[in-house]
Amino acid sequence: MASESIPGADGDRPPAHPPGGARRRVRVVGIGSGGLDQITIEAAEALRASAYALAAVKGPADALVDLRARLLARHAPDVELVGVPDPERDRSWSSTSTHGDYLGVVQDWHEARSLAWERAIAARPGDVAIPVWGDPAFYDSTLRILDRITERGRLALDVEVLPGISALQVLAARHRLVLHEIGGTVTVTTGRRLREVVAAGADNVVVMLNAEPPPDELADWHIWWGGNLGDGGETLVAGRVGDVLGDLRAHRERLRAEFGWVMDVYLLRRREGTTA
Repeated sequence: MASESIPGADGDRPPAHPPGGARRRVRVVGIGSGGLDQITIEAAEALRASAYALAAVKGPADALVDLRARLLARHAPDVELVGVPDPERDRSWSSTSTHGDYLGVVQDWHEARSLAWERAIAARPGDVAIPVWGDPAFYDSTLRILDRITERGRLALDVEVLPGISALQVLAARHRLVLHEIGGTVTVTTGRRLREVVAAGADNVVVMLNAEPPPDELADWHIWWGGNLGDGGETLVAGRVGDVLGDLRAHRERLRAEFGWVMDVYLLRRREGTTA
């Protein structure tokens, strides 16, 4: 994998740009939730049609970048993976304790990342593919970051989006379930906002971007949980939250220790007669 050094990533100087107002085609490619063969034929063809692929690198041993490299080797072996060092993001409690503070931190991080990506894309000719976990429509910043590049007006982008199989779909398939009751609704949210949506009356909730398993006060709800779906470490758990919470915590720690990363998603459903 090639690695780009991005001196302008923190905004200390403007990115270099291709001469003559050149445009770049950017293919945002959903690649599934972790399985090398979850990628669609359309998405694989989009990868092969690109000059190179771009990936944010969060450290010297980024297991998720390695997984992207394996996927390219399988489906687009002639396409080089270019790593862009990812700007640091403030994850401290003091900076993210409220929703407003959290949004501000994420906005700053998006700006720094967009500058890094802009410089990397401008420095190389040809179409670029950006492989995205699951589907780009669900809790992913790629399209927002490309919007920032476009809004600055220094680099013209033609953006194409290729949908992918999302973790929501894989979770439902593995547990052989429908995500909502007959004629009902399903709320999709993050672990950070789970308590908020439950307090607002949601009783059928898909939860993504989790730092922790569900809280103890939902002990009587039913959970269908999946960790590292589609990957070799895929793990499934289902049952009453209070009965399986210890197992969920243990599985999360095991997956992180064994694979270097853990991505989990789960469906929570209020059981009949439950008031919490």
